[in-house]
Amino acid sequence: MQPPSTSGSTEAVVIIKAAPQVGQRHGETVCCAGIDLYGNWLRLYPVSFRLLEDRKKFGRWDRIQFKWRLPNDDTRPESRRVDQDSIDIVGELKKAERERFLAKSIVTSLQRERGAGRSLALLRPEILEFVVEKKEASEITEETARFEALRAQTDLFAKQTTPYQPCPYRFRYRYRTDDGERFGTCQDWETEAAFFNWARQYGEAQAADEVRKVFGEEYPRKGMLLAMGTHSQYPDTWLINGIVRLPDIEQGALF
Repeated sequence: MQPPSTSGSTEAVVIIKAAPQVGQRHGETVCCAGIDLYGNWLRLYPVSFRLLEDRKKFGRWDRIQFKWRLPNDDTRPESRRVDQDSIDIVGELKKAERERFLAKSIVTSLQRERGAGRSLALLRPEILEFVVEKKEASEITEETARFEALRAQTDLFAKQTTPYQPCPYRFRYRYRTDDGERFGTCQDWETEAAFFNWARQYGEAQAADEVRKVFGEEYPRKGMLLAMGTHSQYPDTWLINGIVRLPDIEQGALF
């Protein structure tokens, strides 16, 4: 029996693209995850999304090919270190194909997934509440300063010429699963991107109201899934990394 591979190349459909985060080791990165053609979750990290060539800037439902290796500092079984220069968008999962592709990945209990050794999940919850919280000015200043300090230290971060703009709001869901109620911050890229888009059009206050209506009322009413991942340092802590709307999936007997 051959030992498992420690590196290789594969293809996956992108399901999670979390909002950018700033860290000491990799600068401004995006935590992404996808499901490969065999139904296995893969966590793709780090991806410095703004450094990608335009033709490589993938979105949810894109099929991407990439080279990977197993990380030395992350024991979660789905985690892969990605060579982001190798990323290639090779197609898109069409809407008519999504229900069948995702069917086996949808769960209703995070405890069961954790017990089975998994650290990524597509959760079908009952949404109880959506909270939009204004961050303290000191928190925003600290986030901005941390990025500027990193950018000044290395050539890699200096390439990121567009100023880092932390989101002035925090978005949180209270939701119920088979395990009971949970309350967590939503790190979904789409949520923050929508806020910034509306803020440019209407101003910050109205943008926050639009986020409340769309992500707190419309999405739960029409149906949504939460793309979940555990924290690398706290394996029992599940984070909301993304939102998948059920209207984006062909709905049949599955739902």
